[in-house]
Amino acid sequence: MNTLILRIEKAILTIPSRQSWLDSAILLLLFAVISLTIGFYLKFLKFELFQQSLLEAAKIIIISIFTPAITEELFFRVLLLPHLTENASINDQWLWGCLSLVGFVIYHPLEAITVFPSAYHTFTNKVFLLLVTFFGSLCTIIYFQTGSLWTSVFVHWIVVITWLLLLGGYSKLNTQ
Repeated sequence: MNTLILRIEKAILTIPSRQSWLDSAILLLLFAVISLTIGFYLKFLKFELFQQSLLEAAKIIIISIFTPAITEELFFRVLLLPHLTENASINDQWLWGCLSLVGFVIYHPLEAITVFPSAYHTFTNKVFLLLVTFFGSLCTIIYFQTGSLWTSVFVHWIVVITWLLLLGGYSKLNTQ
């Protein structure tokens, strides 16, 4: 239990450097190119501006920072992955990174089955799960590079609100 508390403390207190933010932004851009190409080619993504009120958009933007961004990053990165200060071997990083990624991918269909049934068709979609796999890999790499909760939370938040508000995510989750 002490290890988990220390991981949370270190991840929260590790302030990313400018270089960490820059590296995270570059990885995010790479992810955007890959995921947009795949998503549009396989007709999972579409340009679609959010059609609700500005107040609803603001709610989504605010709520998304807490869930899924902070909650999922705390669990799937901070608690499951060794922090930079633990000096884990590359083999341990790969092992825990892969286990975390598998859990992250499986979590989405399980979430749809248990607590978010309107997301079932989306969260069990093969293209969505492929993109979630790439996305989980991105967040894992960013966390391993920075040791900070904040870089992976920011990236997670940006990706979620972009998908919900600009790429048809909101209507996918709320009209099926």
